[in-house]
Amino acid sequence: MDFGMVMELAGIQKHRSFYVPELPPCLQGSNVQVEFGEAIAVSDPTDAHSIQRSFPLTYGQPLIHLSNYISNNNSSKGTTAQVIKDLPEIRVGIVFCGRQSPGGHNVICGLRDAIKSHNPKSTLIGFCGGTEGLFSKKTIEITEDIVSTYRNQGGYDMLGRTKDQIRTKEQVKSALDACQALKLDGLVIIGGVLSNTDAAQLAETFASAKCQTKVIGVPVTLYGDLKNQFVEANVGFDTICKVNSQLISNLCTDALSAEKYYYFIRLMGRRASHVALECTLQSHPNMVILSEEIAASNLTLFDITKRICDAVQARAEQDKYHGVILLPEGLIESIPEVHTLLQEIFALHKKGVPVDSISAQLSPWALALFEFLPPYIKVQLLLSPESDDSAQLSQIETEKLLAQLVETEMNKRTQNGTYTGKKFSSISHFFGYQARGSLPSKFDCDYAYVLGHVSYHLLAAGVNGYMATVTNLKDPVSRWRCGGAPFTGMMAVKRLHGPGVSPIGKPSIHPAAVDLRGKSYKMLIQEAESFLMDDVYRNPGPIQFEGTGSEIKPISLCIEDQDYMGRVKDLQNYLDMVKMMVKPGCSQEVLKAAVSSMSSVVNILSIMSVPSKGQSSLRMEKYEHINYS
Repeated sequence: MDFGMVMELAGIQKHRSFYVPELPPCLQGSNVQVEFGEAIAVSDPTDAHSIQRSFPLTYGQPLIHLSNYISNNNSSKGTTAQVIKDLPEIRVGIVFCGRQSPGGHNVICGLRDAIKSHNPKSTLIGFCGGTEGLFSKKTIEITEDIVSTYRNQGGYDMLGRTKDQIRTKEQVKSALDACQALKLDGLVIIGGVLSNTDAAQLAETFASAKCQTKVIGVPVTLYGDLKNQFVEANVGFDTICKVNSQLISNLCTDALSAEKYYYFIRLMGRRASHVALECTLQSHPNMVILSEEIAASNLTLFDITKRICDAVQARAEQDKYHGVILLPEGLIESIPEVHTLLQEIFALHKKGVPVDSISAQLSPWALALFEFLPPYIKVQLLLSPESDDSAQLSQIETEKLLAQLVETEMNKRTQNGTYTGKKFSSISHFFGYQARGSLPSKFDCDYAYVLGHVSYHLLAAGVNGYMATVTNLKDPVSRWRCGGAPFTGMMAVKRLHGPGVSPIGKPSIHPAAVDLRGKSYKMLIQEAESFLMDDVYRNPGPIQFEGTGSEIKPISLCIEDQDYMGRVKDLQNYLDMVKMMVKPGCSQEVLKAAVSSMSSVVNILSIMSVPSKGQSSLRMEKYEHINYS
């Protein structure tokens, strides 16, 4: 493949290439102020020791805020700051590490534009073929001609991608050797949860080796599961959900027209169900089953089948024999008995047992479940696990399995007289790859481009082991807040269970599950009955690139009350004001009021800060135990 090939664009592609993404005020102009706040603490204090022990050189780094020096030249007194002006020539490498996600190209475009605006002699080097290109030092220089071809375009074909990991000692050493040989000042890694965990380890290794290359990560993943207090959204998620929602809506209209089919649609998303939830909120199908719900309630395959059959029967009583049901691809792995079966299969894979012999070595109950499943599912469950020890979820036809089980159960109900409606008919679909190469939405174009600029300013500030962040994303670009957060501040340690397993896992950035106490899920629950029975299908139409429709952002992003980074700055400002107003020599009344208020605040925060096993969507222990152990 010819990477970085200058292609002739036509139609909407060419029109999109002319779009100039917006920049927030903090990134405009030649002078950008980098403010260093206080050191970041991990979300669970019990993890701090393990994380610090694994990442001694990159642990405990400060949160970073970017601001425009001209309009905001008074940084908070609790911070230190430096101003990024014209800088010496630098060399930066960039690599795609993870599944292709719409908007990824704009990270490169934003990074190059920022580099060249501050020093035209600086160089951006792309690694061809993903991490394999990094290991083998296969590179191209990202020129203006290349950028103009791929600006605002979908896919990862500018540089391509191969393996999704930089994990083994050999891989890390190859990456270190490549960065040293190319004399890189910075390496930007574009990817999701696993890729940024690898980037964290790479940053620590580079620091230990006294390598001049600084490592920065960018949150780009269509799954939407790289979320925490510092990262509100992932590049590509908006586009994926918009494209899928239109396809789902088309099938909703078709179902309503023919009135005789149930569509079972499986959506990408890996273990978390963010895509399925967002698409449901956008298109209003009759039913969605989230992996997190199944894991939290320990529902079996029979329970899920019964739930769907009961819904089909309830609709039939209203003379409705059609419907649309969404399923996340991680659903199969969240079903307790199937998850345990998969763990047995994976353990036998690790022992080198041939695929043809695995079933004979399963435990009696696991074998009974295995034999119950259709032949095509058996073959798919026996596939070798992914690099993160999960099943090859995109290959397991859960939608087809559930449609078949529901049909069998509805036939039984017909035979025993508990169901008297028309015969159940279904059609199955997997929306896996139809959206990954789409032209990115305006939001993803802007978000990715801004992250590219932020990555440059983090490298210019000389920091290592950070993720580029943009918060307050639900608001217009003019109100976005930019900065960086250390990888280690996003990490947690899994408590593993089982014989022969170490009770403490390796510190990692973990996928965020759908928060079953969050506003998005609550909205779904409030509308679930209407979605099921009333056919309130909603068709958002194709992605709009211009006009008011182009400003629409993910529903789940807009209804959540986030902007963590902004609140950190607000808190620092309030603390500074208290220090200014309450100084030795102030009145007795002011001092008493301050002491009383601060005492109350401390008491409240002490109670709220006690670690709680269920307090964070990142640490839903029951879900993690079923899905990630």
